[in-house]
Amino acid sequence: MELYLLRHAIAVERGTPGIDLDADRPLVEEGRRKMNAVARGMKRLGLKFDAILSSPYRRALETARIAADNCPALSDIVEVVELSADRDPNEFIEVLRSGRFPGESLLVVGHEPFLSTLAARLLASPELDLRMKKAGLCHLSIHAVRPAVQATLNSLLAPRQLRLLGGEKD
Repeated sequence: MELYLLRHAIAVERGTPGIDLDADRPLVEEGRRKMNAVARGMKRLGLKFDAILSSPYRRALETARIAADNCPALSDIVEVVELSADRDPNEFIEVLRSGRFPGESLLVVGHEPFLSTLAARLLASPELDLRMKKAGLCHLSIHAVRPAVQATLNSLLAPRQLRLLGGEKD
């Protein structure tokens, strides 16, 4: 299975007047613009997904929608509560083990430090200091989920790299 981890794009700051819950923070205009360029870069790489799984938080869902508009998926975006910012990444590993989302290529949209912790655990390297920038993309190949997860890190792309691939001028 090919697993792509995408951190949400730039969102309004915590504590913004009128937005009481962290889960309700939307993308800012700059975040939408940059994510569109990132998604064009993903498209240029030829990425296609069997499913797009997203945290139910607004900023992640908006990011997932932009990715879906550029990269074909075989299904609609699926909200997965186990991808919420306040959850333990081991809960999502159990979702992977369950086979609930079959397919060869999954896009997972979420938050930091959740995604970097998830990647480190999937790579069986819990000490790995991996950090994903907003709208950054990590590509893992998962070889097995039982009895233990076996994954390989294929790439970690910064949003700037993806935007350049998408045609944004430096």
